[in-house]
Amino acid sequence: MRERVLIVEDEAAMTRLLELELGHVGYDVVIAYDGIAGVEKGLNESFDLILLDLNLPGLSGIEVCKRIRAVKDTPIMMLTARDTVIDRVHGLDTGADDYVAKPFAIEELLARMRSLLRRLQPKDEGGVLSAKDLTLDVTAHRVNRAGQEIELSQREFELLQCLLVNKNRLLNREALLNLVWGYSYEGETNVVDVYIRYIRMKVDDGFEDKLIHTVRGAGYILRD
Repeated sequence: MRERVLIVEDEAAMTRLLELELGHVGYDVVIAYDGIAGVEKGLNESFDLILLDLNLPGLSGIEVCKRIRAVKDTPIMMLTARDTVIDRVHGLDTGADDYVAKPFAIEELLARMRSLLRRLQPKDEGGVLSAKDLTLDVTAHRVNRAGQEIELSQREFELLQCLLVNKNRLLNREALLNLVWGYSYEGETNVVDVYIRYIRMKVDDGFEDKLIHTVRGAGYILRD
């Protein structure tokens, strides 16, 4: 399957160059010419990588990155004419995975894209996810902690799986809601808190070493 790349860039010449070069090496390319369209496409469609300009009409690249990163883990590479240390740090702190300064050689950009996609590709763990003495077997649909079998409902299992896939990474309520319940979910947003409480009772209660932690005002994290 061809990898899909979203280019969020308002310069027509740069956009056309990237579209041709990426298309030539086998990527499926989608274009957004402003920040608002970039957020819309980034959240509502599935991409393997986002190339994101920093200076955009509508919403800045920093704001686009923040809004996408709050919900999805799609790899983001920032493209910008500004190459100061502060700009790079700001972009990376916002959630970007890499940063390329203009002008750049297209060969270098393609190489860094390949490297980023390899680096962030999920590792094959044989269908088993783990954190300390907790294991979740995706294929067998079984959860075990310290030798004890744990019974979970389908939704509890999906939420715990999401936390394990993103272990040691903070996820806010909106991100968990969209990843586990889906973008079309229209019920109560506190359903995440309710289900976190359910799986905590089953996974953490009775164990001295707690795995699931609340970061007040920010979200939840499963720490390995």
